[in-house]
Amino acid sequence: MKISKEIKIGAVVVLGVALFVYGFNFLKGSNMFTHQKTLYAVYTNVEGLLESNNVELSGVKIGIIKHIEILPGDRQGRILVTMKVEDRIQIPSDSKARIISFDLLGSKAIRMEVGSSMTLVKTGDTLVSEVEDDLKTAVDKRIAPLQKKAEGLISSIDSVMMVVQQVLNKDARMNLIHSFESIKRSIETFEKTSLRLDTIVATQQYKLASIFTKMESIASNISNSNDKITKVINNFESISDSVAKSQLRSAIDHANSAFTDATLILDKINKGQGSLGMLVNNDSLYRKLDISSTELNTLLKDFHDHPKRYVHFSVFGKKDKPEKK
Repeated sequence: MKISKEIKIGAVVVLGVALFVYGFNFLKGSNMFTHQKTLYAVYTNVEGLLESNNVELSGVKIGIIKHIEILPGDRQGRILVTMKVEDRIQIPSDSKARIISFDLLGSKAIRMEVGSSMTLVKTGDTLVSEVEDDLKTAVDKRIAPLQKKAEGLISSIDSVMMVVQQVLNKDARMNLIHSFESIKRSIETFEKTSLRLDTIVATQQYKLASIFTKMESIASNISNSNDKITKVINNFESISDSVAKSQLRSAIDHANSAFTDATLILDKINKGQGSLGMLVNNDSLYRKLDISSTELNTLLKDFHDHPKRYVHFSVFGKKDKPEKK
C-alpha cells in the first residue's frame, strides 16, 4: 500500500509540532512524561523570582515555578506563586517554601525546608512561605554593625590623636627622647655588669665550689655533732641552775651593798664632810702644814749646824762653865 505524499507531509508536521512543544516545555523545565503535583505559596515580595526558576530540595531540582501572579482579590498586594513538583517527591505538610538567592547575579529559586509532619502535601496545597535575605541585604546586615564600630573607632582615634598632639609638644618630645636615651644607657650598663658578673663567676668558679663544699662539710659536721651540742646545752643549763642555787647571789648582794656604802663615803668626802673631806677639800690646812713643814726643816737645819744650842752634856760629869756674857 502506497502512502500518499500528503500523509507523509502531515505526519512530519505533527511530529515537528510535538517535538517543538516537548522541547519548549523541556527548556522551561517541565517534563511532559512525568507526573507532577501543583503546590502554591503566597509571598509579599518576590523580587528576582521568575517563572521557570528552580524548585529545589537539599540542592536537587525537583520542579519549576509555573506561574507568578497577584493573588486575586487580595488588597495587600500579596503574590501567588504556582509550583510544579515531581509527584514522587514526598514533602511533609509543615514544610516551608523559602525564596533564596540562586547565584551572585541575583537569580532566585525556591528551596523546600522539609518539616517533620507525618502528613504529606497533596496537589493543590499551599505551603508556608519564607523569604531569605538577598546577598545585598545580608551583606548590609553584616556590615552595618561593623560600620558603626568603625565610625566609633575612628572618632576615638581622632580624639586620641588630638590628645597626643597636645601632650607631645616639643618639650615632651625632647623629654621622651632623653628618657629613651637614659633607658638605652641603663641597658648597656646592665649588660656590662652582667658580663662582668659572668666573668667573675667563671674565674671564681673553683673558689665558689670550694666554699660551698666547706659549707656543706660544716653543715654535715654540725648535723653529726647534734647530740654533743644538745649535751653541752644541757650541761650549761645545769651549770646555770647550780650557780643560781649557790651563794653567789648572796655574795653579789653583799658586794653591791659595799659599793653603795663606798659611793656614799666618796660623796661625803667630795662634799667636804668629815675630817677626811675637810682634808681633801680645805686648802688652808694644806697651807698650814706646808708652813709648819718649812719651819720644821729650818729648825732641824739649825739643830744640825749648832747642836750645842740645844744639847748640854759632859762625858766625865763635869759641868760646863757658864758662858761669859
